[in-house]
Formats: sequence, C-alpha cells, structure tokens
Amino acid sequence: MWSKISGLPLAVKQYLVITGNYWGFTLTDGALRMLVVLYFHQLGYTPLAIAMLFLFYEFFGVVTNLVGGWLGARIGLNKTMNIGLVMQVFALLMLTVPVEYLTVFWVMVAQAISGIAKDLNKMSAKSGVKALIPEDMSGKLFRWVALLTGSKNALKGLGFFLGALLLALLGFRGALLLMALMLSLVAVFSIRVLTGEIGKAKSKPKFRQIFSKSAALNYLSAARLCLFAARDVWFVVALPVYLVSQLGWHHEYVGAFMAVWVVAYGLVQVYTPKITGSSKGRSPGANLVSIWGLILAGVTFLLIMGLYYLPDPGTVLVGGLIVFGLVFAVNSSLHSYLILALSNQDEVSMDVGFYYMANALGRLLGTVLSGYLFQAYGLLVCLTASAILALLAAIFIRKVKLQKTQTA
Repeated sequence: MWSKISGLPLAVKQYLVITGNYWGFTLTDGALRMLVVLYFHQLGYTPLAIAMLFLFYEFFGVVTNLVGGWLGARIGLNKTMNIGLVMQVFALLMLTVPVEYLTVFWVMVAQAISGIAKDLNKMSAKSGVKALIPEDMSGKLFRWVALLTGSKNALKGLGFFLGALLLALLGFRGALLLMALMLSLVAVFSIRVLTGEIGKAKSKPKFRQIFSKSAALNYLSAARLCLFAARDVWFVVALPVYLVSQLGWHHEYVGAFMAVWVVAYGLVQVYTPKITGSSKGRSPGANLVSIWGLILAGVTFLLIMGLYYLPDPGTVLVGGLIVFGLVFAVNSSLHSYLILALSNQDEVSMDVGFYYMANALGRLLGTVLSGYLFQAYGLLVCLTASAILALLAAIFIRKVKLQKTQTA
C-alpha cells in the first residue's frame, strides 16, 4: 500500500495530505460543536443561549477568511493550514479547565479561536486543491472539489456522533483531551510532510488587495452569503428548538437526526458531478447553478405550504428537510467549484478567502436571524426568509460570467 502511495504524482500525494488534514480537523470541529451543545444543555442553558456561544465562532470566521487568504498568499497555504490545526488544539485545551471557570465569555473566546482555526484550515484546503491542478483541467477540479467538500461534511456529521459518544464514555474534559491529542498528531504529520510553496503568490500582495475587484467574484460571494443564510436561518436554532418544543423530540434524537442529515448532505456533495451531469469532464456554468438555486427556493416554498396546510407537521418537516438537504448540497458543491474556476491561480487564496468571508457572514446572519425570527414569529417566518434568501442567491448567480469553459 505504502509503495503505491509513494509512487503517486506529487500533486496527488499533497492532495491526500491536505484532505487528511481537513478530515482530522473536521471530525474534531463537529465533535466539539456537539459536546458544547449537549454539555451546556446539561448545565441548564437554553437553546438560544447555547446558539449565542457560537456567535464569536461565526464572527471571527468572517474576519479570518478575509485576512487568511492574504496571509496564505504571502506565507503559503501549508503554513496557514498548520496554524489552523495548532489553534484548534489550543481551543480544545482551553475548554478542559474546571467547570467553575467555564464562563460564557471563556467559552465564547475558545469558540472564537476554534472559528479562526476552522476557517484557516478550510480556506487552505480549498485553495490548495486549486493550486495543485493545472488551469486547463476544470473537469478534474470539479471532481476533486466535490470529493473534498462532500467528505468533509460527511465527517462533520460523524463528528456529531463522535462528540456525543465521547461525552458519554469519557465526560466533557476527557473527550476534549483525547481530541486534542489526536489532532496534535495530525498537526505534527502535516508540518513534516506538507510542502512549503503551495498557493504562495509570486509577488507579495498588499493588505489592501484583500477586497475583490472582480464583479463576477463579488456576485458569486453575494450568492454564497445568501445561500448559507438560507440554510442557517431555520436550521441552526429554529429547527432543533421546534423539534423539541413543538414535536416533543428528545435531545438525543434531535442530535442523531441532524448528524445523519449532515452525513447524507456530504455524500450528496461527493456525487454532485454525476447528479448534475458534469462527471465526464464537462464543467458546470453559472446558468446551471442558478437553476439549482431556484429549485432550492421552490422546495422551501413547498415546505412552507405543507406545514401550513397538512395535518402532520413532523412528517412534512422531516421529509422536507431531506429534500432541502439534497438540493442544498448540490448548490453548495456547485458554488464551491465556481469560486475555484473564477480564481486567479497566483492569488487563489485571496479570492477563496474573500469568498468564504461571505460564506461565514451568511452563517452569522443566518444564526442571528434564526434565533430572532423563531422567537418572535415562529418557524414559518424562518422558512419564508430562507426561501427569499435562496431566490436572491439564484439571482446573483445569474450575473456571474465565467471567462472560459475548460474541460479535463
């Protein structure tokens, strides 16, 4: 096995290392989120208060993606990826203090560090794939991006299971210490193996260059913001609280259901090239992505109608969430390809950083709106906001113009 791996081209071996890093980080990221949710629920926090613990996590993701892309272009994506791994270890260890020191502020700071780490790692992984593939092979780029993105989300769902399992077996502190140890081993391996010039720009970009001057990239970033706000405006706070308070689900059932949903969502992303007919070297264009955005808005609208008119909201909600997840996964994977197709090879980390800044801003907006709209107006208003945001994403995508269509 090792002889086969050593005989692979350098770009493929580097892709495997980047993917392995991303996988290891993602497992701890999903597990940490579930640990925090379940443990602080045990301590008596309300669902909305628990959601607010992640406010810094999302906010600093906005900042990190904006600055991280510039940093990656200056020092190399291997270094920003490794910095993210080390910061996540530090965030995990911060939460191992005795329970009397686990104040809201302390947890929010730890979550802020974890948010910075996560977005450094994600930006580095996505940009690294672009840097490793020749510019005239966009069909292969789409398949590699779909595999990386889909496997990450599937593992995040597994991380939810892992967090709940470790909490039951080892307790909160023991689970965190074990995850910190395992991620430290990943970081040491990455520092030793990952090469130093991935994604490093030929010229040192100025800090003022972090903001995009490309109209296509700005429209795509606006679409990404709306897309992820459309998901989180009802998924982050409104959905789990509704399942518990209105449908009477137990907390462990809610966690298990959402974990399975995320795993399935990731698997759909892996197969997006086949679902969209782009698996044989044909790369998708903005028109196709816009159509999938309109389908997402339509699915959300039908879900609203079902909840309003049909007598069994539980069945409607579960079935609607499954269809929503499938269509959203395809949208997310197509968006992830478009940003790399649009990116300049020499400034890929800056373009991707700006784009994922919009992604993080969408998650932040969705999280805040989810708590506020659900508390003030209920689930149907959250879903209405989701449908409007999905429609806006499709409209913005229509304005994205690819300079050329490439094939594998």
